[in-house]
Amino acid sequence: MTTGRVVIVGAGQSAAVAAHALREGGHGGAIVMAGRELHRPYERPPLSKAVLVGAEEPRLDVLAEEAWLRCNVELLSGADVVRMEPAQRRLHLANGQAIDYDQCLLATGGEPRLLAWAPCGGERIHYLRTLDDARRLRLSLQARPRIAIVGGGFLGLEVAHSALAAGASVTVIESAPALLTRFLPAEVSAWLEATLRSEGAQLRLGASVSCAETTGEGPLLLLTQGGERLEVDELLVCIGMSPNDALAREAGLAIAPGGGVLVDAFCRTSDAHVYACGDCASQLRPGQQQPTRMESWQNANEQARIAAAAMLGSAPPVPPYPWFWTEQGRHNLQMLGLPAADLVYVRRGDPASGKALWIGHRGGVPVHGVALNAGGELRALRPLFDRARPVPMHEFGQDNLNLRAWAKQSLADAAATP
Repeated sequence: MTTGRVVIVGAGQSAAVAAHALREGGHGGAIVMAGRELHRPYERPPLSKAVLVGAEEPRLDVLAEEAWLRCNVELLSGADVVRMEPAQRRLHLANGQAIDYDQCLLATGGEPRLLAWAPCGGERIHYLRTLDDARRLRLSLQARPRIAIVGGGFLGLEVAHSALAAGASVTVIESAPALLTRFLPAEVSAWLEATLRSEGAQLRLGASVSCAETTGEGPLLLLTQGGERLEVDELLVCIGMSPNDALAREAGLAIAPGGGVLVDAFCRTSDAHVYACGDCASQLRPGQQQPTRMESWQNANEQARIAAAAMLGSAPPVPPYPWFWTEQGRHNLQMLGLPAADLVYVRRGDPASGKALWIGHRGGVPVHGVALNAGGELRALRPLFDRARPVPMHEFGQDNLNLRAWAKQSLADAAATP
């Protein structure tokens, strides 16, 4: 059990999970959580879906009420930490308050990347990161507007489906020639594009917007670099996220070359008393040449638990194989791992039927899995990814194959092979 004061900077998913892990692990000292927002830690995935179009706003708390109370956290809402003094183990808030810590966890997340010509908070211009952002966008969607979404990533496409469900006219503008090619094999990307078009979305692929013009009370006029003029009522910008690493950077902590607070396998920063986790943290993982940030629900949770274990002096949990998921309208996509140019994909099922499973392998070793409305099947295959041993991928597409039995036998055969 530890008894010192832990201060968590940030009050999102990672912060709440870390606080819970600290208490469950035996931390008996104070836990102070300083967050910019006025809300208790909440789940962000529903912001692009249920919060926008649900009949009622869903409950979003990361922790159930009983679990939150057990954490006994001193939550400072609307608190902006503006300066850190690692040598003194002290944080300074914008209101002039100073907070000393024995250990500090940076869970500051990230901020949407901005377009210079689309200011955050501008009239009819939206960015989506917070609950208040989602509530503002929901109100706009009630008028069934013409909405342009700049950015065809997971978030932008989730909102596109939600906006279509709300009766809006949707145009997605994506600079890449195809959707989500960093995360999906070409066949899945093509299916996603076809699905969006069939549901009524207009797609402008390989296009970008150079500026927007306002016409007083009238619509926004968007000008693409190709010279097209689009007239819309609302604009949503979803072009990625930048890590909130300014506090650490200004305090002299190590920052990864691509941005983000640099942490080791235990989520420790370059200061022995400061840890970082979630979207603000950049970590060197096995098989990678450079530290990277992994913006996912799973990573936010797992890094929080790893950081908590390190602060407690306990053995960290084993990091699971990277897992991502997205709800694209009525379709669920789940992914294990990340694609690579040298992977060979084998498909099981037919995406036209609404259910399919792809495995990208390297010499028979499963590396990347994508499940379309087949999350249970992909989870059954997860041990194959964890073990990283060759399996008979030529059998994967057989119609009469029992996947769970095949996975179990493949693991047994791989274990028996010298």
